Parts: sequence; structure tokens; C-alpha cells
Amino acid sequence: MSESEPRFLTVGAGGLERRIAVRERQGAGPPVVWLGGFRSDMKATKASALDQWAAEAGRRFVRFDYAAHGESSGTFKDCTISSWLEDALVVLSAHVDEPPILVGSSMGGWIACLAARARALRGETTAGLVLIAPALDFTEDLIWGRLSAAAQAMLVRDGVLRRPSDYAPEPDPITLKLIEDGRGNCLLGDSFDPACPIHILQGMRDTDVPYTHALKILGRLPAEGTVMTLIADGDHRLSRPQDIARLVAAVAEMV
Repeated sequence: MSESEPRFLTVGAGGLERRIAVRERQGAGPPVVWLGGFRSDMKATKASALDQWAAEAGRRFVRFDYAAHGESSGTFKDCTISSWLEDALVVLSAHVDEPPILVGSSMGGWIACLAARARALRGETTAGLVLIAPALDFTEDLIWGRLSAAAQAMLVRDGVLRRPSDYAPEPDPITLKLIEDGRGNCLLGDSFDPACPIHILQGMRDTDVPYTHALKILGRLPAEGTVMTLIADGDHRLSRPQDIARLVAAVAEMV
């Protein structure tokens, strides 16, 4: 497969089929798999930087776009955390033949943890997680919980709420379907163990996923094998050269 052209996997059935775009760079070592954030894609800064690292280091690297993101097909209002998790699990099944290192950014951190749990339930091992501003349970804690009572009522009444976005030219269509499905995927109500080493990178000037949310996640994870790096002047994107260097170092150490 040419690095410049994605391979497409068909995911879903019953009228919800979508074509998921995947790029894979061949190399040595455990496969490093990128899971992007909400409204982001696999050509964004951090994913591209990791692809460059993989090329220079001779490492295997897989990245993909969820449905309704980047080069993948799909309608955003039809998507949920469960459907994006399904996209990720199909990509892993098709492209991973040994325990992977999952690198999840923002929403991708939640998807990565859910994927690691799903793999463990199937008797499959995950080699490690590198989580960048992980937005676990964000539909409940960081969207629904931040809405006013009037906005919550509007979302329940209309089934969708359009919220201005810093990451896309058009507003985010937040659907009631997304919120309700998210509740079934929440992880932070109790402790959970992804059964692998974890390194969290978190900016303390992050207004989208506050560092206090990352500390809540830390409190739910096993102490053994878990590391958190707090970046005092870091924002949500963590895409400055020094942030990219920290990300690459964390992934390289996990490899």
C-alpha cells in the first residue's frame, strides 16, 4: 500500500456502512496506532509528527480516520462513541497482529481505553497506552455537564444542539444520541485497569479538557505502570515543538 493513498475498510451494516480510511507505515517493533480526537483527522499535526518519527526510526505506524472524519465516509449526526470504537476495533483487527501501543488524543484517549478493555475481554493484549489530554467520558462530564438547564432541555427536545467549535469551521452537531450512547461507555464511575502501561500527557492551560479531569482519570487507574506528565504552560492541542518532542519520547519509551 502506498503511503500517499489510504486503504479503505468497510465497517457497519444495516444502512450504517461506512468506509474507514487507513494508512499504514511498515516497520519493526510493536505497531503504534494513532487514535485522533473529536473532529480531528489522521493528517493533523501530532499524527503527522508521529508518522515522521516512525519513518525515521523504522517503526510500524497505523493511523485512520473515524467515520465522518477526514477521508472516511459517514454522517456525523449518525456517529456515536460506540460506532467510533467499532471503527477502531475493526482497524486493529485488520492491521494489528501483535500487542499494539495505542496513542489516543483527546476523544481518542477515551476510544483507546475502551479498545484496550475490549481487547482484554477477548483475551488480546495491549502493549501500552499514550494518552494526550484524554477526554474520557467527555460527552457526560465535559459537554452535558457544562450545558445550562435550558440548553439540556433544548437538546432533549430537538435531538441536536449546534455548538461553536475551535477545531472546525462549522459548529459541532452534538446529538442526544451521542450523549446517551456516551453514558453507556463511561469509565470514570469506578476504577478501571487497561492491563498495560499508561503515560498521560496533559496541559495545565487546557480549557477543553481541564487538567483536573486528567487527575480524576489518574485516580481511577492502577498506580503501577501509570505515569502522568503535567505541562504547566500546555494547552489542549499540545502541538508545539516541545510538546511534540515529549509525545515522541513517550511513544519511543513505550516501544
